[in-house]
Order: sequence, then structure tokens, then C-alpha cells
Amino acid sequence: METYQLTNGVTIPKIGFGTWQIPDGEEAHRAVLYALEAGYRHIDTAQIYGNEASVGQALADSGLAREDIFLTTKVWNDKVGVEDTLASVEESMTKLGVDYLDLLLIHWPNPQAIRDGIGWKERNAQVWSALETLYKEGKAKAIGVSNFMEHHLESLLETAEITPMVNQIMLAPGTPQTELVAYCKAKGILLEAYSPFGTGTLFQSQEAADLAKEAGCSVAQLALAWSLDKGFLPLPKSTSPENIKANLDIADLSISPEAVAQLDKLEGVKGWLDPDQAGF
Repeated sequence: METYQLTNGVTIPKIGFGTWQIPDGEEAHRAVLYALEAGYRHIDTAQIYGNEASVGQALADSGLAREDIFLTTKVWNDKVGVEDTLASVEESMTKLGVDYLDLLLIHWPNPQAIRDGIGWKERNAQVWSALETLYKEGKAKAIGVSNFMEHHLESLLETAEITPMVNQIMLAPGTPQTELVAYCKAKGILLEAYSPFGTGTLFQSQEAADLAKEAGCSVAQLALAWSLDKGFLPLPKSTSPENIKANLDIADLSISPEAVAQLDKLEGVKGWLDPDQAGF
């Protein structure tokens, strides 16, 4: 699989397998194992997904060497200090059955519980300091953030020793987040696209269906091609073996600049959530 290169030289596969909303247990284990068998080498999970143990078991059962898999997890909103962050990451690595992570992210920038307490700026500075420690120790090969807007990043950079290498945000046709994307690219921050199908609402778009037909592909494949055309790293999620394989089978797919522009403006695709208003 083709890769992007992060600012520290680490390479990351251009398409990842997302595991959000895949329940822990047999379903998560089976989906991840099939994704690895289909050719994915980049697996994305998180503490709050509750499926790290099943993801880790699938990695072990795949027979693949650890260094051949790019593994991401994320620190949840209830971690507000250095020590609890470090402890939680150790717990995540135990569940995943690994002694290092390829990418470690702060999941959300403004947890509801501390908006009237220590505040998101202080919290993010503390958690980021823990991630920097793990990076320096080699327990995380790369570190970054998720759902951070420009003002969250500006605040973080006031105290950070290391600039985040990745920002994982909601990016899909109809939600290109143009200004934030431009800001991140100027800082050398790679954009990962979660919910690249607009949490499924893209499949209800007749306009997207017509564009996919013109391109000779599925709507899902069209969305992934759009994402890659923009230099994003999409994280499609599926539990269907057929769809898991099809989402990876886009190496020779290209879409016209006109189609890209049309997809940028697509209406009716939902999924973006304001991180300063999220109820968690």
C-alpha cells in the first residue's frame, strides 16, 4: 500500500481501517482480522471505542509481524493530567497486546466535564506533555490530535515541544473543512479523515450516486478517491467482507477535477460535530 510521510519521517499507509462503533468481541475481532487479510496495514481504534482487546487479538491472530502493522489509539476525554494519561496509555497497550503504538492521539480538545473547571487549554497542555514523553521513550512512534480546530491547535502550540503530526477530523464530501485543512497543511500536519462517508448519509445522495456511476465505481469508492485526491488519509469502517475489500480496491481510480469540486459542495452529508459543544 502507498504511504504518506509524517514530519518525523515515519511512514503511514494512505488508507486505514476504522473501528468506531464496531462492538468489542467477535464482531470487532472478525472485522479487523478480515481487513488485515484483505490487505489493510493501518488499524485505527480508541480507548472509548471499547474494542482495543478485540483489535489486539485480531492483530495477534493475523500472523503478521508487529512492524508490518500501523496501529493507532486515542486518549479519551476523562484523562486530564500527565499521570492519568500515561497510565491509560499503558492500559491501552496491554489490551492491544503491544509494547508501542505507531500513532497516539488526543481524541477531543474540549471535554464537557472540564469546560468550567481547569479548562481545555490546561488539560490539553498536560495530556500533550504525556504524549511527548511517550514519544521520546519510543512507546509512540508518532503523536497527534483529533477533532482539533485552529484555536485548539494554536493554544497547544504555545507550550508544545513537538508539533502534532496528525489531526484526525471529520472529512467527507460536503464537509471539506477547507480553512482548517489549509491551516494544518501549512503546519505540516497530516489530515486523517474519519467518517469519510458522512456517517452513512452520503449513501442517500442521488448526486453522489450519479457521480459514482460516471466514474464507474461505488459511492464509497468515490468518497475515498475524493479524500485521497485532497491528500487526506481516509479511515473507512465496515463489517462486511465485501465492502472491506472494495474500499481498499481503489488504486487505479481517479476522478475529474469537476467531480471533486462538485463533491466539495455536496449538500445533505452530515456528521461534523462542534468540539466545543460536544456533550461528552
